[in-house]
Amino acid sequence: MSQEQPASVKVRFEPFNIVAQAPVGSTILDVALEAGVHINASCGGEGVCGKCRVIVEEGEVRGGLTEKINPQDAAKGVRQACLAELTGDVVVRVPVESSLDKVALKALAAGSAQQATLIGGEDLKQEGRFDPALAKVTVRANPPTLEDNRNDVARLLAGLREKGERGFSFAFEAIRDLPEAWRRGEWQVTTTIMRPVRRKYGRNQVIRVEPGDTSASNLAVAIDLGTTTVWAQLIDLNSGQVLATEGDFNGQIGYGEDVISRIVYAGKPGGLKRLGEAACGSINEVLKAVARKAGVELTDINLATLAGNTTMTQLFLGVEPKYIRLEPYVPAAAYYPPLRASQFGLALADHVRLLVFPAAASYVGGDVVAGVMGVGMHKDERLTLFIDLGTNGEVVVGNRDWMACAAASAGPAFEGGGIKFGMRASKGAIENFSVNPISGEPAIVTVGKAKPRGICGSGLIATVAALLMAGIIDERGHYNLDHKSDRVRSGEDGPEYVLAWAEDTSIGRDIALTETDIDNLLRAKGAMYAAYMTLLEGVGLSIHDLERVILAGGFGQSINLERAILIGLLPELPLEKFIFVGNGSLLGARLVAMSNQLRTEVGDIVDKMTNFELSVAPNYMGNYTGSLFLPHTEGSRLFPQTWSRLAEARQAMKQVG
Repeated sequence: MSQEQPASVKVRFEPFNIVAQAPVGSTILDVALEAGVHINASCGGEGVCGKCRVIVEEGEVRGGLTEKINPQDAAKGVRQACLAELTGDVVVRVPVESSLDKVALKALAAGSAQQATLIGGEDLKQEGRFDPALAKVTVRANPPTLEDNRNDVARLLAGLREKGERGFSFAFEAIRDLPEAWRRGEWQVTTTIMRPVRRKYGRNQVIRVEPGDTSASNLAVAIDLGTTTVWAQLIDLNSGQVLATEGDFNGQIGYGEDVISRIVYAGKPGGLKRLGEAACGSINEVLKAVARKAGVELTDINLATLAGNTTMTQLFLGVEPKYIRLEPYVPAAAYYPPLRASQFGLALADHVRLLVFPAAASYVGGDVVAGVMGVGMHKDERLTLFIDLGTNGEVVVGNRDWMACAAASAGPAFEGGGIKFGMRASKGAIENFSVNPISGEPAIVTVGKAKPRGICGSGLIATVAALLMAGIIDERGHYNLDHKSDRVRSGEDGPEYVLAWAEDTSIGRDIALTETDIDNLLRAKGAMYAAYMTLLEGVGLSIHDLERVILAGGFGQSINLERAILIGLLPELPLEKFIFVGNGSLLGARLVAMSNQLRTEVGDIVDKMTNFELSVAPNYMGNYTGSLFLPHTEGSRLFPQTWSRLAEARQAMKQVG
C-alpha cells in the first residue's frame, strides 16, 4: 500500500533561516516568492535562463535539472528553483550568486541625493515656477450664531475667498470631517487643496481639512517605479527641499527581469494581481524608509507622483498589459487622472492623490517623459539625444520644436541578463577590467572589493573593450584561440576567456566570458546604436549633427564613456557633449510635485513626441546589422578616432610579437 503524500510541506531557506509552508508540487521559486526570499529568475520561471540555482541540502525534490547544471553540481544538490517541485520537507540554500544585495543601491542613492541639489525648489523659485500641485491654506472664522448660521462649508468658502482663493469643489471626506475640524480647532482649520493641472479650465479641490494650523507640514513623495529598482524622494512642498532619498529592488524581479516576461506572467491566473502587489510592497518599503530618515510619519504626506515605463505603470495600476506586446502595440492610455494612492495599496492616507506620468507609447513610458521634462530638453534649441540606459533602452532625439522617440529592444544584457555569469552591480560583481595584451593576464575590480561572483553591465563593457584593444577578440567578438594565455580556451559553451579562476571566486567556479555572452552584448549595443541612427535618419539628420547627448538611468550613471564609444554603444562625439543626469525619472517626478507649471508641460511633451516603431522602420535592420561589430562595420566613417586607435594597437602588438 503506497504511503500518502502530505498535503503541505515545509521549506527552510538558508542562509536567511526563513521557514515557509507550501502545497506538494509547488516549485521552490513559487514558495520563495511567497516567503519574500529573492532568487534571481531572469526568464520569469520558464526554465531557460539558469539564473535561479539553489542547493537542496536536505530532502528531495522532483525535477530542476537541465543542461545548465553539470553532473558535478547536480551531485551536490544544485537545482533550478523554477523547475524543482516539492515532494517533502526540504532545506534549500540560496547561493550568493542567486540572490540580491543592496551594495550598489548605496552609490545610486548618493547620486540621486546629489542630483537633488542640482535642480531643486530654490531654482524653481528663482525662475518663478515654484507652484506645487498641492497647497495648504489655513482659514480662521467666527463661530456660528443664530444670526449667522451658515453651513460649515459656506463658512470655509468665505474664508478661502478672503485668502484670494477661488473656484472650489469638495471631496466628500473633507465635507464629512469639516464639522469636527472647525470645532476642535476652535474655528481655525487648515485645508489641503489639490490644484487643477490647468487653472484656467479646472477647479481647486479641497481634499482634506484639519483642525488648527498645520500648514507648516506639507510633504510630497516622488516615486520612480523602475523595472529593476524602486526609488522615492520625500519633498517639503513649503521649502522645496528634498528631505530623504531611498531605493530598493522591485519585488517583481522574481517574476521576470524584463517587461515582456512580466507581461507574460500577468496573463497567468492571479498573475496581474501578484505583480501589482509586488510593486506596491516595494514602494511601501521605500516610503517607510524615507519617512523614517526624515523623522516624519507617512500620514504627514499629502501628495505622491509616480513615473514608470508603460508596462510598470499598468502592472501597478492593475491594468491589463498584454496588448503592449501584441502588434500594433497599444497601451491602455496615455494619461491617467489624479488617483487615490490608497486605492492601489500605497501606505498613505486616504486623501493623498497620486499623479501618474503619461506614456508616449507602449515602450516609451512616463519615466522617459519625466526625464525629458526634468532636463528641460523640450525647451532647449540644441539638437539633443536623450538615452535612458537600463533594463529597457529608450531613446528620444529632438529639441524644443520637435521630438522623435523609440524603444530599442536591447534586452537585459546591460543588467547582466543573458550573460552566463552576468549579474547586477552588487557585491562581488566585476565592474572594471584591464588586460595585459601580451600575457593575457587580467586586472579586475569588483563592487565592494569582494571576491568575484559574476560580471555586471559596466564590467561587461570594460572587459569587451579591453579584450578588443588587446587583440584577444576581433571586431566580430570572436576569440583568438591562438593567444598564448591559458585563459583563452574552448569551454563547455564554446570559446571563452577566464576572468577569474574558481579558487579566486566566491562561487567556487571559473568565471568566464563566452563568445555567446559577447554576441549578446553586441546585439544589445547594436539595438541601441541602430535606434539612434534610425531616428536621426528618419528626420533627415545624422549622428554628427548632435549637439549634446544626455544619459539617464541607473546604468547610465556608471557607464565609462570612452569604453562605451570603443565598443559602439555610444556615438563617437567629443566627451564634453555628454551629460549624465542619473535617475531622470525620479528627477521629473520630483519637479512635477513642486511645479504645476511643469505639470502642464508634461502633456505638451507627450503631444510633441512622435513615436517610431523600429521593428517596422525600413532602415532599422540595416542599421542594426551594421552595428553588430566592434565598434561598427562603418568604423572609419562613424568611429574614425576609435578606428585609428584599434589600428595603432594592432600594429604595436605585431611589432612586439
